[in-house]
Amino acid sequence: MHPVVAEDLAHIAAQNLDWERFRGKTVLITGAGGMLPAYMVETLLLLNRTRGLGCQIIGLIRNPAKARERFKEYLSDPMLVLVEADVAEGIPVEKPCEFVIHAASQASPKYFGTDPVGTMAANLNGTWHALRRAQEWRSERFLLFSSSEVYGQVSDENRPTAEGDYGYLDILNPRACYAESKRAAETLAISFAAQYQVPAVIVRPYHSYGPGMALDDGRIFADLVRDIIEGRDLVLLSDGSAVRAFCYLSDAVSGFFTVLFQGETGCAYNVGNPAGMLSIRELAELLTGIFPERGLKVVHKNRALDGYLPSTVSRHCPNIDLISHLGWKPARTPAEGFERTLRTFL
Repeated sequence: MHPVVAEDLAHIAAQNLDWERFRGKTVLITGAGGMLPAYMVETLLLLNRTRGLGCQIIGLIRNPAKARERFKEYLSDPMLVLVEADVAEGIPVEKPCEFVIHAASQASPKYFGTDPVGTMAANLNGTWHALRRAQEWRSERFLLFSSSEVYGQVSDENRPTAEGDYGYLDILNPRACYAESKRAAETLAISFAAQYQVPAVIVRPYHSYGPGMALDDGRIFADLVRDIIEGRDLVLLSDGSAVRAFCYLSDAVSGFFTVLFQGETGCAYNVGNPAGMLSIRELAELLTGIFPERGLKVVHKNRALDGYLPSTVSRHCPNIDLISHLGWKPARTPAEGFERTLRTFL
Protein backbone atom coordinates (compact mmCIF):
# COMPACT_ATOMS: atom_id res chain seq x y z
CA MET A 1 0.00 0.00 0.00
CA HIS A 2 1.31 3.44 -0.89
CA PRO A 3 2.16 5.51 2.21
CA VAL A 4 -0.21 8.28 1.08
CA VAL A 5 -3.11 5.82 0.93
CA ALA A 6 -2.20 4.36 4.32
CA GLU A 7 -2.16 7.87 5.82
CA ASP A 8 -5.50 8.70 4.20
CA LEU A 9 -7.22 5.58 5.53
CA ALA A 10 -5.80 6.17 9.01
CA HIS A 11 -7.08 9.75 8.88
CA ILE A 12 -10.59 8.58 8.01
CA ALA A 13 -10.59 5.85 10.66
CA ALA A 14 -9.46 8.40 13.26
CA GLN A 15 -12.60 10.50 12.81
CA ASN A 16 -14.80 10.82 15.89
CA LEU A 17 -17.59 8.62 14.54
CA ASP A 18 -19.54 5.73 16.03
CA TRP A 19 -17.64 3.00 14.19
CA GLU A 20 -19.01 0.43 16.65
CA ARG A 21 -22.27 0.52 14.70
CA PHE A 22 -20.52 -1.65 12.11
CA ARG A 23 -19.61 -4.37 14.61
CA GLY A 24 -20.82 -7.74 13.33
CA LYS A 25 -22.83 -6.05 10.57
CA THR A 26 -22.91 -6.51 6.79
CA VAL A 27 -22.41 -3.52 4.48
CA LEU A 28 -23.40 -3.55 0.81
CA ILE A 29 -21.49 -1.06 -1.35
CA THR A 30 -22.54 -0.78 -4.99
CA GLY A 31 -19.98 0.51 -7.47
CA ALA A 32 -17.34 -0.63 -4.97
CA GLY A 33 -14.49 -0.36 -7.45
CA GLY A 34 -14.93 3.37 -7.98
CA MET A 35 -12.52 5.86 -6.44
CA LEU A 36 -14.85 7.11 -3.69
CA PRO A 37 -16.57 3.87 -2.61
CA ALA A 38 -13.29 1.92 -2.81
CA TYR A 39 -11.85 4.10 -0.04
CA MET A 40 -14.96 3.31 2.01
CA VAL A 41 -14.32 -0.41 1.46
CA GLU A 42 -10.68 -0.03 2.51
CA THR A 43 -11.61 2.03 5.56
CA LEU A 44 -13.98 -0.70 6.76
CA LEU A 45 -11.31 -3.36 6.24
CA LEU A 46 -8.84 -1.23 8.20
CA LEU A 47 -11.36 -0.90 11.03
CA ASN A 48 -11.78 -4.66 11.02
CA ARG A 49 -8.04 -5.09 11.47
CA THR A 50 -7.55 -2.39 14.09
CA ARG A 51 -10.78 -2.70 16.06
CA GLY A 52 -11.86 -6.26 15.34
CA LEU A 53 -15.29 -5.14 14.17
CA GLY A 54 -16.00 -8.30 12.20
CA CYS A 55 -17.82 -6.26 9.55
CA GLN A 56 -18.62 -8.07 6.30
CA ILE A 57 -18.33 -5.93 3.16
CA ILE A 58 -20.14 -6.99 -0.01
CA GLY A 59 -18.88 -5.00 -2.97
CA LEU A 60 -20.99 -4.93 -6.10
CA ILE A 61 -18.76 -4.48 -9.15
CA ARG A 62 -19.18 -4.51 -12.95
CA ASN A 63 -15.59 -5.13 -14.02
CA PRO A 64 -14.09 -8.10 -12.13
CA ALA A 65 -10.59 -7.67 -13.55
CA LYS A 66 -10.48 -4.00 -12.58
CA ALA A 67 -11.90 -4.74 -9.13
CA ARG A 68 -9.40 -7.52 -8.47
CA GLU A 69 -6.58 -5.15 -9.37
CA ARG A 70 -8.04 -2.40 -7.19
CA PHE A 71 -8.43 -4.70 -4.19
CA LYS A 72 -5.50 -7.03 -4.84
CA GLU A 73 -4.17 -6.54 -1.31
CA TYR A 74 -7.44 -7.78 0.17
CA LEU A 75 -8.49 -10.70 -2.05
CA SER A 76 -7.63 -13.24 0.65
CA ASP A 77 -9.64 -11.34 3.27
CA PRO A 78 -12.83 -13.34 3.97
CA MET A 79 -14.61 -10.18 5.13
CA LEU A 80 -14.59 -8.77 1.59
CA VAL A 81 -16.88 -10.41 -0.96
CA LEU A 82 -16.97 -9.06 -4.53
CA VAL A 83 -20.14 -9.70 -6.54
CA GLU A 84 -20.24 -9.06 -10.28
CA ALA A 85 -23.51 -7.46 -11.37
CA ASP A 86 -25.05 -4.57 -13.29
CA VAL A 87 -26.96 -2.63 -10.65
CA ALA A 88 -29.40 -1.45 -13.31
CA GLU A 89 -30.47 -5.08 -13.78
CA GLY A 90 -30.70 -6.02 -10.12
CA ILE A 91 -28.72 -6.81 -6.98
CA PRO A 92 -28.02 -10.57 -6.67
CA VAL A 93 -27.25 -10.50 -2.96
CA GLU A 94 -29.31 -12.65 -0.62
CA LYS A 95 -27.60 -11.99 2.70
CA PRO A 96 -29.42 -9.16 4.52
CA CYS A 97 -27.29 -6.03 4.82
CA GLU A 98 -27.71 -3.63 7.71
CA PHE A 99 -26.07 -0.82 5.74
CA VAL A 100 -26.54 -0.09 2.04
CA ILE A 101 -24.26 2.41 0.30
CA HIS A 102 -25.40 3.00 -3.27
CA ALA A 103 -22.51 4.55 -5.18
CA ALA A 104 -22.77 2.79 -8.57
CA SER A 105 -23.06 5.34 -11.37
CA GLN A 106 -21.59 6.39 -14.71
CA ALA A 107 -20.26 9.64 -13.30
CA SER A 108 -17.74 10.32 -16.06
CA PRO A 109 -18.80 13.07 -18.48
CA LYS A 110 -17.48 10.99 -21.38
CA TYR A 111 -20.58 8.79 -21.04
CA PHE A 112 -23.09 11.64 -21.01
CA GLY A 113 -22.77 12.10 -24.75
CA THR A 114 -22.04 8.50 -25.78
CA ASP A 115 -24.28 6.52 -23.42
CA PRO A 116 -26.97 8.73 -21.89
CA VAL A 117 -29.42 5.81 -21.63
CA GLY A 118 -26.92 3.68 -19.70
CA THR A 119 -26.12 6.67 -17.49
CA MET A 120 -29.78 7.07 -16.58
CA ALA A 121 -30.32 3.34 -16.10
CA ALA A 122 -27.69 3.09 -13.36
CA ASN A 123 -29.06 6.14 -11.58
CA LEU A 124 -32.75 5.27 -11.89
CA ASN A 125 -33.04 1.48 -12.05
CA GLY A 126 -30.00 0.96 -9.87
CA THR A 127 -31.34 3.22 -7.14
CA TRP A 128 -34.70 1.46 -7.31
CA HIS A 129 -33.09 -1.97 -6.85
CA ALA A 130 -30.87 -0.75 -4.01
CA LEU A 131 -33.78 0.85 -2.16
CA ARG A 132 -35.95 -2.24 -2.60
CA ARG A 133 -33.21 -4.34 -1.06
CA ALA A 134 -32.86 -1.94 1.87
CA GLN A 135 -36.63 -2.08 2.34
CA GLU A 136 -36.70 -5.91 2.28
CA TRP A 137 -33.76 -6.18 4.66
CA ARG A 138 -35.03 -3.44 7.00
CA SER A 139 -31.57 -1.92 6.77
CA GLU A 140 -30.39 0.42 9.51
CA ARG A 141 -29.18 3.01 7.01
CA PHE A 142 -29.19 3.73 3.29
CA LEU A 143 -26.68 6.17 1.80
CA LEU A 144 -27.27 7.48 -1.73
CA PHE A 145 -24.44 9.03 -3.69
CA SER A 146 -25.92 11.91 -5.66
CA SER A 147 -24.00 14.81 -7.22
CA SER A 148 -23.56 18.57 -7.15
CA GLU A 149 -24.80 18.44 -10.75
CA VAL A 150 -28.38 18.29 -9.42
CA TYR A 151 -28.25 22.05 -8.88
CA GLY A 152 -28.07 22.90 -12.57
CA GLN A 153 -27.36 26.52 -13.45
CA VAL A 154 -27.84 28.43 -10.21
CA SER A 155 -28.08 32.21 -10.02
CA ASP A 156 -25.24 34.31 -8.64
CA GLU A 157 -27.26 35.00 -5.50
CA ASN A 158 -27.27 31.26 -4.76
CA ARG A 159 -23.49 30.91 -4.67
CA PRO A 160 -22.23 29.33 -2.48
CA THR A 161 -25.00 26.86 -3.21
CA ALA A 162 -26.97 25.43 -0.30
CA GLU A 163 -28.96 22.21 -0.49
CA GLY A 164 -32.21 23.92 -1.49
CA ASP A 165 -30.78 26.28 -4.15
CA TYR A 166 -31.81 24.55 -7.38
CA GLY A 167 -31.23 26.18 -10.75
CA TYR A 168 -32.21 25.68 -14.36
CA LEU A 169 -31.62 22.34 -16.04
CA ASP A 170 -32.47 21.79 -19.70
CA ILE A 171 -34.11 18.37 -19.64
CA LEU A 172 -34.12 18.19 -23.46
CA ASN A 173 -30.33 18.38 -23.58
CA PRO A 174 -28.84 14.82 -23.55
CA ARG A 175 -26.23 15.97 -21.06
CA ALA A 176 -29.03 16.30 -18.52
CA CYS A 177 -29.11 12.48 -18.42
CA TYR A 178 -26.85 12.50 -15.37
CA ALA A 179 -28.14 15.46 -13.37
CA GLU A 180 -31.83 14.77 -14.05
CA SER A 181 -31.56 11.08 -13.16
CA LYS A 182 -29.67 11.97 -9.98
CA ARG A 183 -32.50 14.36 -9.10
CA ALA A 184 -35.01 11.58 -9.66
CA ALA A 185 -32.90 9.14 -7.64
CA GLU A 186 -32.94 11.54 -4.71
CA THR A 187 -36.72 11.88 -4.91
CA LEU A 188 -37.01 8.09 -5.08
CA ALA A 189 -34.87 7.76 -1.95
CA ILE A 190 -36.89 10.22 0.11
CA SER A 191 -40.09 8.61 -1.21
CA PHE A 192 -38.95 5.22 0.09
CA ALA A 193 -38.13 6.96 3.38
CA ALA A 194 -41.60 8.48 3.60
CA GLN A 195 -43.63 5.49 2.41
CA TYR A 196 -41.60 2.50 3.59
CA GLN A 197 -39.47 4.04 6.37
CA VAL A 198 -36.20 3.26 4.62
CA PRO A 199 -33.70 5.42 6.58
CA ALA A 200 -32.18 7.09 3.52
CA VAL A 201 -29.69 9.94 3.53
CA ILE A 202 -28.04 11.60 0.54
CA VAL A 203 -24.60 13.05 -0.19
CA ARG A 204 -23.80 15.44 -3.04
CA PRO A 205 -20.04 15.30 -3.72
CA TYR A 206 -18.23 18.23 -5.33
CA HIS A 207 -15.33 17.39 -7.67
CA SER A 208 -13.54 14.83 -5.54
CA TYR A 209 -10.04 13.73 -6.50
CA GLY A 210 -7.24 11.67 -5.03
CA PRO A 211 -5.34 8.38 -5.19
CA GLY A 212 -6.98 5.83 -7.46
CA MET A 213 -8.79 8.41 -9.58
CA ALA A 214 -9.40 7.30 -13.16
CA LEU A 215 -7.18 9.34 -15.44
CA ASP A 216 -9.25 8.59 -18.54
CA ASP A 217 -12.71 9.49 -17.27
CA GLY A 218 -13.01 12.69 -19.27
CA ARG A 219 -12.96 15.23 -16.44
CA ILE A 220 -10.54 18.06 -17.03
CA PHE A 221 -8.76 17.75 -13.69
CA ALA A 222 -8.10 14.07 -14.43
CA ASP A 223 -6.73 15.01 -17.86
CA LEU A 224 -4.40 17.56 -16.29
CA VAL A 225 -3.11 15.10 -13.70
CA ARG A 226 -2.44 12.60 -16.49
CA ASP A 227 -0.50 15.26 -18.40
CA ILE A 228 1.77 15.76 -15.39
CA ILE A 229 2.27 12.01 -14.94
CA GLU A 230 3.10 11.49 -18.61
CA GLY A 231 5.42 14.50 -18.68
CA ARG A 232 3.67 16.61 -21.30
CA ASP A 233 2.38 20.17 -21.37
CA LEU A 234 -1.04 20.65 -19.80
CA VAL A 235 -3.64 21.21 -22.53
CA LEU A 236 -6.79 23.30 -21.94
CA LEU A 237 -9.52 23.01 -24.54
CA SER A 238 -11.20 26.19 -23.25
CA ASP A 239 -10.13 29.49 -21.71
CA GLY A 240 -9.93 27.75 -18.33
CA SER A 241 -12.24 30.23 -16.62
CA ALA A 242 -14.73 27.67 -15.23
CA VAL A 243 -14.45 27.49 -11.43
CA ARG A 244 -14.81 24.29 -9.42
CA ALA A 245 -14.46 23.37 -5.73
CA PHE A 246 -11.98 20.52 -5.40
CA CYS A 247 -12.26 18.17 -2.41
CA TYR A 248 -9.55 15.64 -1.53
CA LEU A 249 -10.58 12.00 -1.35
CA SER A 250 -9.99 11.34 2.36
CA ASP A 251 -11.93 14.47 3.29
CA ALA A 252 -14.84 13.47 1.07
CA VAL A 253 -14.98 9.91 2.43
CA SER A 254 -14.91 11.20 6.00
CA GLY A 255 -17.90 13.32 5.02
CA PHE A 256 -19.77 10.34 3.57
CA PHE A 257 -19.34 8.33 6.76
CA THR A 258 -20.40 11.37 8.80
CA VAL A 259 -23.66 11.63 6.87
CA LEU A 260 -24.20 7.87 6.99
CA PHE A 261 -24.06 7.92 10.78
CA GLN A 262 -25.36 11.36 11.69
CA GLY A 263 -27.37 12.71 8.78
CA GLU A 264 -31.10 13.25 9.14
CA THR A 265 -33.23 10.74 7.26
CA GLY A 266 -34.62 12.22 4.06
CA CYS A 267 -32.01 14.98 3.88
CA ALA A 268 -29.21 15.73 1.41
CA TYR A 269 -25.78 17.12 2.31
CA ASN A 270 -23.17 18.87 0.21
CA VAL A 271 -19.73 17.30 0.58
CA GLY A 272 -17.20 19.69 -0.85
CA ASN A 273 -14.44 22.12 0.01
CA PRO A 274 -15.31 25.82 -0.41
CA ALA A 275 -11.66 26.64 0.31
CA GLY A 276 -10.70 24.48 -2.68
CA MET A 277 -12.18 26.85 -5.25
CA LEU A 278 -10.00 27.16 -8.35
CA SER A 279 -10.52 28.02 -11.98
CA ILE A 280 -9.36 25.31 -14.36
CA ARG A 281 -6.50 27.53 -15.45
CA GLU A 282 -5.49 28.11 -11.82
CA LEU A 283 -5.54 24.36 -11.27
CA ALA A 284 -3.33 23.80 -14.31
CA GLU A 285 -0.84 26.39 -13.04
CA LEU A 286 -0.93 24.81 -9.58
CA LEU A 287 -0.15 21.38 -11.01
CA THR A 288 2.79 22.60 -13.08
CA GLY A 289 4.13 24.33 -9.96
CA ILE A 290 4.09 21.14 -7.87
CA PHE A 291 6.86 19.62 -9.98
CA PRO A 292 8.63 22.61 -11.58
CA GLU A 293 11.64 20.47 -12.46
CA ARG A 294 9.53 18.84 -15.18
CA GLY A 295 9.45 22.13 -17.10
CA LEU A 296 5.83 21.76 -18.18
CA LYS A 297 3.61 24.64 -19.26
CA VAL A 298 -0.09 25.31 -19.83
CA VAL A 299 -1.24 25.26 -23.46
CA HIS A 300 -4.61 26.45 -24.82
CA LYS A 301 -6.27 24.63 -27.72
CA ASN A 302 -9.84 25.78 -28.22
CA ARG A 303 -11.50 22.74 -29.75
CA ALA A 304 -14.20 20.27 -28.80
CA LEU A 305 -13.70 16.57 -28.14
CA ASP A 306 -15.79 14.11 -30.11
CA GLY A 307 -18.76 12.88 -28.11
CA TYR A 308 -17.98 15.15 -25.14
CA LEU A 309 -20.80 17.39 -23.92
CA PRO A 310 -19.34 20.22 -21.82
CA SER A 311 -21.06 21.49 -18.70
CA THR A 312 -23.02 24.72 -19.01
CA VAL A 313 -22.24 25.62 -15.38
CA SER A 314 -19.41 28.15 -15.11
CA ARG A 315 -18.99 28.12 -11.35
CA HIS A 316 -19.60 25.46 -8.68
CA CYS A 317 -19.30 26.54 -5.06
CA PRO A 318 -20.76 24.53 -2.16
CA ASN A 319 -22.32 25.83 1.01
CA ILE A 320 -21.40 23.21 3.62
CA ASP A 321 -23.22 24.61 6.64
CA LEU A 322 -25.48 21.55 6.97
CA ILE A 323 -22.72 18.97 7.12
CA SER A 324 -20.56 21.30 9.23
CA HIS A 325 -23.27 21.12 11.89
CA LEU A 326 -22.64 17.36 11.96
CA GLY A 327 -19.01 18.04 12.88
CA TRP A 328 -17.34 17.61 9.48
CA LYS A 329 -14.96 19.95 7.71
CA PRO A 330 -12.38 19.36 4.95
CA ALA A 331 -8.72 19.41 5.95
CA ARG A 332 -6.64 19.28 2.73
CA THR A 333 -5.96 22.23 0.45
CA PRO A 334 -5.78 21.64 -3.32
CA ALA A 335 -2.01 22.14 -3.20
CA GLU A 336 -1.67 19.43 -0.55
CA GLY A 337 -4.25 17.11 -2.07
CA PHE A 338 -2.99 17.19 -5.64
CA GLU A 339 0.63 16.80 -4.48
CA ARG A 340 -0.42 13.70 -2.53
CA THR A 341 -2.40 12.40 -5.50
CA LEU A 342 0.49 12.84 -7.92
CA ARG A 343 2.90 11.08 -5.54
CA THR A 344 0.79 7.93 -5.73
CA PHE A 345 1.05 7.87 -9.53
CA LEU A 346 4.71 8.79 -9.95
